Amino acid sequence: MGQTFTSDQLTALEAAIAQGALVVEYGDKRVEYRSLNEMLRIRDLMREVVTPDLVNGNRRFGAFKKGLL
Repeated sequence: MGQTFTSDQLTALEAAIAQGALVVEYGDKRVEYRSLNEMLRIRDLMREVVTPDLVNGNRRFGAFKKGLL
């Protein structure tokens, strides 16, 4: 789909959903949604773009070893 979203946009949308608001503002932008259902669909799309590993269940963990090599 080629959409580009930022984590700030995702955070703003999630905050608006939590508040029950249909208007989201971030920076100098203002977006008004038609319904909560539309917001949830866009949120899911944003999550796929911003955090694809978490959405797809592919979590990566670092491994650390203490001591000498």
